[in-house]
Amino acid sequence: MCNTDRKILVVGVGNVLHGDDGFGVEVAKRLLARTDLPGGVKVMETGIGGMPLIQELMYGYDALAIIDAYSNDGEPGKLSVLEPVLPDMSDMDPHELRDYFADTHYATPLRALNLLDHIGDLPATIRIIGCEPEAMEDLKIGLSPVVAAAIGPAVDMVMTWIDDYIASNSTTREQVIGQRQTI
Repeated sequence: MCNTDRKILVVGVGNVLHGDDGFGVEVAKRLLARTDLPGGVKVMETGIGGMPLIQELMYGYDALAIIDAYSNDGEPGKLSVLEPVLPDMSDMDPHELRDYFADTHYATPLRALNLLDHIGDLPATIRIIGCEPEAMEDLKIGLSPVVAAAIGPAVDMVMTWIDDYIASNSTTREQVIGQRQTI
């Protein structure tokens, strides 16, 4: 891997107290232990809070990969690369926007992205690397075996995404909107 002039943020999110919801945190831990990340790439885990994500992205990044459990009623352990679709908030009045963004302690990644889009600090390229959970509603520490087995492939998927992004010429948001790839 090579160094890049582009700044890339990779964030693992999730609640480690809810079983498979801790998937993103575990992948981030594995990525943080690697010594072969290209220059310009930062990895962090934020747990369930969106504020650290908001604060970090305000430093200016070209690309963001969010690693999370993603339930789409598929087979547990299945990995997908998705592009988030942010809701249109242009018809909300200032009071509705304030209420929507007011409780920042419970800011989800989607709300964090909405806020960053609203203030103009959203990266041009955003992807979610998701893993279909087996169970994440019960209070439980630890991943199910099928989701734990997806950690290594997810790390490989993130590293491939980073390499592909660095090699690409996509630098504007318009070039990536609407792409959705399921792996």
